[in-house]
Amino acid sequence: MTSLEVDSIRSVVSTVPDADVVTVRAGDGKVVPVVFDSPHSGSNYPSDFNHIIPIEKIRRAEDMYVDELFGAAPDHGATLIAAQFPRSYIDPNRSLEDLDPELLAESWPEPVRPGEKARLGHGLIWRLCPPDMNLYIEKLSPEEVRRRIDGYWRPYHEALRQALDDLYERFDAVWHLNCHSMPSMSRGPFVNGGGQADFVLGDRDGTTTSPDFLHLVRDSLRAMGYSVKINDPYKGVELVRAYSDPARRRFSLQIEINRALYMDETTFDRLPRFRDLKVDLTRLIAAICRHAA
Repeated sequence: MTSLEVDSIRSVVSTVPDADVVTVRAGDGKVVPVVFDSPHSGSNYPSDFNHIIPIEKIRRAEDMYVDELFGAAPDHGATLIAAQFPRSYIDPNRSLEDLDPELLAESWPEPVRPGEKARLGHGLIWRLCPPDMNLYIEKLSPEEVRRRIDGYWRPYHEALRQALDDLYERFDAVWHLNCHSMPSMSRGPFVNGGGQADFVLGDRDGTTTSPDFLHLVRDSLRAMGYSVKINDPYKGVELVRAYSDPARRRFSLQIEINRALYMDETTFDRLPRFRDLKVDLTRLIAAICRHAA
């Protein structure tokens, strides 16, 4: 599937072959050691996703258009990776051990250590559609879970790992921005109170990146007039944890964009200011790539 074909289906839901899992666009021209990944922007719903919730409710979980907002990354020499499958089917930003036992028809043969996300019904494979609607009539068999892991979760992680490792081997450093969107204030306030931020940056309380990368992104966004919070309420989950090692110059940072900046959360339509936000994020991409180069 080409990037143009991906763009043409961004606003619709389709059933696709299981092979359409992840897109990887390498940097054009002068390559820089930067990777942007969007694990939750996929909207191609697999044919075996036997959910009982109306699709318009499930689609609210998508980080809709995030891969498009960062679409200029390859033009600046960075790699752009995007999932094509929905996070509600299987979430690449979860550990394989973050599996909800209540979802399973039989015991799972591998270690299971449910975290907070799984306890809320939003672990590796979602049991609930927010806030508390069961996604399935019947529990999933171990074979169904394995098929999702091997067919979707692993290919996404392999693509991201390979891109990061290849650039690290070439440059002895790599910068990774893990890209997401967040519901606006109308869907709930921040954990620690205060006003709604335009962006939230997460480095798992200073453990996944260097202060200079965090500050570069924060200060660039603030200079454009946006409000930014750090680790409140989103600290970063599995992808920044798994692929970061600041002591070895492997830097990972999660970014969350307030959806009210660019889309109508009821109709899913882009707002007129979508273009302006994309221009600003392209400026951010350029700043990160200059920093890495």
